[in-house]
Amino acid sequence: MNKAKHIAIIMDGNGRWAEIQGKKRVKGHEAGAKVVKQITTYCSANKDIERLTLYAFSTENWKRPRLEVEFLMKLLENYLKNELATYVANNVHFEPIGDIKAFSKSLQQTIQDVKEKTAHCDGLIQSLALNYGAQDEILRALNKIKNSENDITEATLLDALDCKHEVDLLIRTGGDHRLSNFLLWQSAYAELFFVDTLWPDFTTNDLENIIIKFTKIERRFGGLK
Repeated sequence: MNKAKHIAIIMDGNGRWAEIQGKKRVKGHEAGAKVVKQITTYCSANKDIERLTLYAFSTENWKRPRLEVEFLMKLLENYLKNELATYVANNVHFEPIGDIKAFSKSLQQTIQDVKEKTAHCDGLIQSLALNYGAQDEILRALNKIKNSENDITEATLLDALDCKHEVDLLIRTGGDHRLSNFLLWQSAYAELFFVDTLWPDFTTNDLENIIIKFTKIERRFGGLK
């Protein structure tokens, strides 16, 4: 039976969820942040799950309206500050991925503080992908190792990536069927699940049902068995 040791989620649908309800898009992001807490807490209690990587802000999200981007930055900073106690209480180690240098000094410091203050936690590792794009990640990794005298191998490239762990199960909410530049290298043999549910409506029961389906899949990794 398969174990979903590393689950990655593209949390799509916050804005549409709000618009359907006649609310501003930012209300969808607020609702989505609550689901992040619920899903993270659920995963922290499942001993088979070692890593949870969530696509929070992509390198392409800067193209969104300025006010929405500013709101997302404030929401992220407040979320991390408010949820630090939850991370610690659930033994969750926060480990961000992405190029955070584009963020404000205050947000960078908050990200670093939460990472350091949860470093002792040895349960679930939760990664938020922040100013993250897989193509950017790979380019940055190549630039790190381009002057090496040795040949670049899969192992050396993987070691230079932000996320060094293969994805077992990748889920996208919101109905679209694409990876949107998320963990392209790490998801080479991930099992992909696309669901119509918008992220603010996604529940721990939804996740549990997907995990159950995942455990029954025959994973061949290019072979016959």
